[in-house]
Amino acid sequence: MFSGHKTAFKVHQHNLQLATFLSFVAGMVNVGSILSIQRFTTNVTGHFAVFIEELLRPDYTLAVTFSLFVLCFFLGSFSSNLMVEIIKRYNFTYQYTLPVVIETILVFIAGSAYTFYTPSNPDYIGFILLYAMGLQNSLVTKVSKSVVRTSHLTGLFTDLGIEVSNLFFIKNKYRRTKIKLSIQLRLRIIICFFLGGLTCGIIYSHLQLKTLWIASTILVVTIIFDVIKKRVFKFKQWVSTQTKKIEF
Repeated sequence: MFSGHKTAFKVHQHNLQLATFLSFVAGMVNVGSILSIQRFTTNVTGHFAVFIEELLRPDYTLAVTFSLFVLCFFLGSFSSNLMVEIIKRYNFTYQYTLPVVIETILVFIAGSAYTFYTPSNPDYIGFILLYAMGLQNSLVTKVSKSVVRTSHLTGLFTDLGIEVSNLFFIKNKYRRTKIKLSIQLRLRIIICFFLGGLTCGIIYSHLQLKTLWIASTILVVTIIFDVIKKRVFKFKQWVSTQTKKIEF
């Protein structure tokens, strides 16, 4: 039983490592969308406020646009979890791969705007990226059991503030260690999000929306890294099983 828990912990830690790569991508997407279409695409808080504002003004065209932004993020989250739940019934090892593959394709398509095609409305790029970020945020939330968000920082800073303040009161060594590890994880994701945004801001003047191709490339590398590491992990398990059989 202990071995099983140890194995599950290793897989869980590996999945959390993937979250740091995805937060870098989210930072790039966030800045890229702001610079290109002046829209946030990694969260919907502001879009919901603008939707209400335009509804009351009234400007129904803009209200519909911003309501679609919110809907796209929701649909991304919904479909991500749906895919994970369906796939894990057939292949538990690669249940998280398909949402990242789809996100990679969508980010590449968005980055190809005005290079391979010209959207009739720039907001279509926003729809694509919001759906992609909904996919990602739902995936990482599920992987980390609601510990981590990578597409926006509000929740991360809230949890970080709570955990840092808890260090002043919790004396139990095990609990303090657990909190410190959580703080390190959140800081790592925040830093990766910042570095992703900074990288996009520096490169954007040269590549414009094609900067998102770099984000999609990082996602491809992440998928390859994930597949290779899981194959190595399964191979080590197989070797361990065969060794035990020989010893027996």
